[in-house]
Amino acid sequence: MSAGSAGHESRAVHVRVPATSANLGPGFDTLGIALAYSDEVLASTRGEPGAEVQVSGVGEGEVPTDETNLVVRSAAHVFQRLGRETPGLRLEARNRIPHGRGMGSSGSAIVAGVMIAAGLLESDPLDPLVLSEDQLLAFATELEGHPDNVAPALFGGLTIAWSTEQGPRFKRLMVHRGVAPLVLVPSFTMSTELARSLQPKQVPHEDAVFNVSRSALLIAALTQSPELLLEATEDRLHQNYRAAAMPRTSELVAALRAAGHPAVVSGAGPSVLVLANGPAERLAAADLVAERYPDWRSLILAVDTKGATVEPIPS
Repeated sequence: MSAGSAGHESRAVHVRVPATSANLGPGFDTLGIALAYSDEVLASTRGEPGAEVQVSGVGEGEVPTDETNLVVRSAAHVFQRLGRETPGLRLEARNRIPHGRGMGSSGSAIVAGVMIAAGLLESDPLDPLVLSEDQLLAFATELEGHPDNVAPALFGGLTIAWSTEQGPRFKRLMVHRGVAPLVLVPSFTMSTELARSLQPKQVPHEDAVFNVSRSALLIAALTQSPELLLEATEDRLHQNYRAAAMPRTSELVAALRAAGHPAVVSGAGPSVLVLANGPAERLAAADLVAERYPDWRSLILAVDTKGATVEPIPS
């Protein structure tokens, strides 16, 4: 009989997962950054199978509240992959990350489920199991399809993610303290699937070389030289191809860059990320948006350095 089954005391964990922004301009499907804007989930086991989910905040009244909920499905995936019986779950989700806006909401939900499973497995009184970072990343990537959003959500900071025959890998880097993120969130949404469908299977050789140089430069800019961020965030691989699907996003990116602000599409969009060189530049970008694009919401955020956390809740 596994933990959470009838006859075993209920166990509970508190999980916090940050928002993320992927691509960061030239780092398509590779680079991601964690942002200090988090979803939280209180999860506990229950005697009966299935799941009961309460949602407050973003997605309330919209996302599933049973075992089809993405957080629940992600937790179940971990138990199943490890050959463990999935316990019945009761979740209380407190959501802040906007859905369908390019801030990694689906990746954060997946990471929340993976971390819930990890916390419950570690506290199993009969057969405790501690999951490695590689296992956490592998399970999350199996569900998300790409590691560029789930890696920063799991581990925080700036992450470089790549795939190998042995599975996904990542490298976490500390972001220079001068980098000041600003996320600009519109009222409309964008489908990640639609955005990806606009991406060509082949790109010109000179565009590939251009992005290789800018991606390398972006690592240096984010970790050592923020004054290079405007040039480092140039892209020719994905943003132009997706522009027709979100013209207002493309217009805002162009306006900010014309004014000297390092603006990019956040993830698949439609939000815009500004990686400003210091608080003064970030404030100037926010002022520009408030004056010319007042229907966009400005989120002045820090880089999240912790990534996802899970803590046991005393019974």
